[in-house]
Formats: sequence, C-alpha cells, structure tokens
Amino acid sequence: MIIGLGADPFGVELKESVKEHLEAAGHRCIDIGGSSDRERAYYDVAHELAEKVGSGACEWGVLVCGTGMGMAIVANKHPGVYAAVCEDAATAARARSINNANVLTLGGMVTAPFKANEIVDAFLSTKFKSGWDDQIKSFLDQSMIDIQRIESDEFR
Repeated sequence: MIIGLGADPFGVELKESVKEHLEAAGHRCIDIGGSSDRERAYYDVAHELAEKVGSGACEWGVLVCGTGMGMAIVANKHPGVYAAVCEDAATAARARSINNANVLTLGGMVTAPFKANEIVDAFLSTKFKSGWDDQIKSFLDQSMIDIQRIESDEFR
C-alpha cells in the first residue's frame, strides 16, 4: 500500500512514529512534509497530500497537526478526498466502513503513539461497507454516488 504522510510542527513527532509503524508493517510511505528541520504550515501540507490522494499517487493519507481538525478541513476541500479526524480505533473503523474515508487525520497534541498505531491499523484494515446489512450497504453505495455528484456540482 502507498500511504502519504504529512505533519505540521505540532504533529511531526507522532507522524514519525506512525511512519515507523507503517514501514515495519510493509507499507510504502511517501513523506510529503513535516520534519524537525523543515517546518510547514498545516494547510500547505494538507493541500499537498490531498492532491496526491485525489490524483491516485497515494492510496491513503495520514495527516497530523495539533488536533487533526485543521488538516481535515483543508484536505476535504479536494474532490475525491474524504478526510476524517479519528481519536480511537472505533471511529477510524466507522470512518472507513460508513464514509469511505481515504485520509486519516490525527492530533499530535492529543494522541499517544501507541493509540495512533491502533487507529491507523483499524483505518487501513476496514473496508467500505464492512459489517453492514444489505439495506445499509445499498444506502452507502448511493451515498457515494450522491456525494460525488455534489462534488462535481461544487468543484467544476
């Protein structure tokens, strides 16, 4: 799996921990920003990573700022990018199974590294629509069609 990673100064330490965890699990990581010697604003990092996910250059994205909120707001401005702030494994699994999220945002000020690894694992291992009955799966399929229509109308 190709996973893009990015962080602002408040998320660098957690991003590095997540990157180590992902690489140990055999994933290819593309680090697009945030290091101790190269500080970048959250909105620049989120914009660059969202472009990579939206274009297909990265299958998934993980963004880390202070709370995860700012990164999610910016990433969600891009068509085809569905960023979700997750603070535990359960919300990460739901973000994938219900919302088909493809970018995970985390808070470096509020998430411990061991917890971040649990969240990332749940996010990456959960498939869209998993665990739902056929009626809800049908609704979720239609929701993606409707969301893409809204994107098309709004992002022309």
